[in-house]
Amino acid sequence: MYKYVLRRILVMIPVLIGVTIVISSLIYLTPGNPARIALGQGADPESVRALEQQMGLDQPPHVRYVDWLASAVQGDFGESLQTGTSTTALMLQRLPATLELVVASMVIMLVIALPLGVISAVRQHTWADHSSMLFALFWLSMPSFWLGLVLLMLFSVRWGMFPISGRGGAIVSLTALSYLVLPAIANGARRAGLLTRMTRSAMLEILNENYIRTARGKGIGEKAVIYTHATKNAMIPVVTLIGLQVPQLFSASVIVEIVFAWPGMGTLLVDAVFQRDYPVVQGLVFMYAVIVMIANLVVDVTYSYFDPRISYD
Repeated sequence: MYKYVLRRILVMIPVLIGVTIVISSLIYLTPGNPARIALGQGADPESVRALEQQMGLDQPPHVRYVDWLASAVQGDFGESLQTGTSTTALMLQRLPATLELVVASMVIMLVIALPLGVISAVRQHTWADHSSMLFALFWLSMPSFWLGLVLLMLFSVRWGMFPISGRGGAIVSLTALSYLVLPAIANGARRAGLLTRMTRSAMLEILNENYIRTARGKGIGEKAVIYTHATKNAMIPVVTLIGLQVPQLFSASVIVEIVFAWPGMGTLLVDAVFQRDYPVVQGLVFMYAVIVMIANLVVDVTYSYFDPRISYD
């Protein structure tokens, strides 16, 4: 197991380098001058050139990238071109809010999808099955940003049940939790629809296996058959889909954070893109890539729990 984890970590290194090369190439090719944005469109050319030299923008793109990568390896992602603040400090300041939103979204996704998928498979072709599939189809057809706006209009503006925007700090009180509910639903409900369908399909396949019929023939209770034998064995494709949903949750959280003015890395990334703040964009994308790869590694390791035949030794 430890050797497998170590190999996966070593594989992450070239992947991260590739990600940084791609994102750096894209942002350097994007039209816009950070120095002119900082000084305003009416700034004279000499002032712009002086600020470019101060920011290091007079260097060729490949030289800037190599300098940034050398600093990033040491944990220094540079300073914001617009504010002069350390990029690492900015990311660490916004990281808890984003992780809080993504984890809450995943909890909502799992709490909704897994029970509905199991019930739908066990009660196949009944009203419970049809209702679950209708529910899944409804959420699948609802984009996160649109769902967020609808939730705001209904639960915040019209009924006043939840705050309109912002974050109430870490989840240590009901007030702080009230700020998180709507963004988490907007980010996690759509993925719950897809996961419900996958759980149903996996459960139906397992319930038709010979060992399930044998367990029933031995007189084992139906609940034990479903929750002890069938559900655990049906989790392999479900866990795979959960791992694939992690990048989707992070990418969708960028839009959701904008809709709800959630002070996470997503809003920081959008602001940095508009301001052509290269170090901040590079650092944030690097951070997103690391989090997603770690999450996928955790998902792969959990396979051995659901299926003992899978071994990484």
